[in-house]
Amino acid sequence: MKIATYNVNGVNGRLAVLLRWLDEAAPDVVCLQELKAPEEKFPKSAINDAGYHAIWHGQKLEWCCHSRT
Repeated sequence: MKIATYNVNGVNGRLAVLLRWLDEAAPDVVCLQELKAPEEKFPKSAINDAGYHAIWHGQKLEWCCHSRT
């Protein structure tokens, strides 16, 4: 069994690179780091089309700005 990790640093911006790597390396299990994509923008279809099933857990980013008065 081949297990690999990959720091994508933004899955949508590097999707083509990720898919090429998956094809070339052909790992059985991949742990992706730094997806930087909310659940609704995760490219699940492209990952499935590459022959993988995605399970992920992320956090929702909340931006808050405070002004000093």
